[in-house]
Amino acid sequence: MPEVKSMFREVLPKQGQLSMEDVPTMVLCKAKLMPLKSVTLEKLEKMQLEAQEAIKQQDLALKEQQETQ
Repeated sequence: MPEVKSMFREVLPKQGQLSMEDVPTMVLCKAKLMPLKSVTLEKLEKMQLEAQEAIKQQDLALKEQQETQ
């Protein structure tokens, strides 16, 4: 098998003791990121846009009614 060159250089201490532990440990992984917009958030945004459109239409109707009087 050919040797794979790593971008990290192995460094061994020149003084002191070198020990290696062979004990399995649990590692917690990061949770998956949630989608940027959930379905509920999209529904809320849609409801808000519809409400804003309804208000605009009511304002226009009210202005037209005031102009005719």
